[in-house]
Amino acid sequence: MRTTTKITLIAAACLTAAGLAGCSTTSGTASTPASTPKTTTAPVTSPSPTDQTSSSPTTSTSASPSTGSAITACTSAHLSAAISPSAGGGAAGSTYVNLVLTNKGTVTCTLQGWPGVSFVGDGNGTQIGQAAVFDRASPHATVTVAPGATATSVLRIVQAGNYSSADCKPTPADGFRVYPPGQKASVFAAKSGLTACASKSVSLLTVSGLK
Repeated sequence: MRTTTKITLIAAACLTAAGLAGCSTTSGTASTPASTPKTTTAPVTSPSPTDQTSSSPTTSTSASPSTGSAITACTSAHLSAAISPSAGGGAAGSTYVNLVLTNKGTVTCTLQGWPGVSFVGDGNGTQIGQAAVFDRASPHATVTVAPGATATSVLRIVQAGNYSSADCKPTPADGFRVYPPGQKASVFAAKSGLTACASKSVSLLTVSGLK
């Protein structure tokens, strides 16, 4: 009778604890619940500043193909100067002559503007009096001068006799010093029979643009 009561009590105890742990009448060992597998998430890598910034497209500019050497300005070394009669004749108290610049070089060059002109004397290129005034009203387009070709400027020469000796200080001249436009070296244009005014207060020369 005591044995039956003991078995009954054990069975009741097992039923009560069934929800909390496994109970076996054979081994008396509780079962271990299965472990939940861990889920591993790969770390998120932020893009670098270089990846986040898109570079602007580079525009490549191609140079136009050259069609040949550009024509450059004539230099004093490639020019000679001379004086020839002007078709314009003269005016009261003035004469007009042509100042002619010749391309003595072997390549074509250009001239544009007014040449610098002044009287020279003493056989050594000494300047006499004031340099020529530019006639700004005259045309002065770019002139292309082939080898052996010329460009011409009209030079007005006021007669020194229009002034008193005291005002003019008349002095013989043997030609003109000529600076081609844009040049610092001069060329010489010979002309006999000239009388210049050594006085700086008198201006005898006016030169037009080259054509």
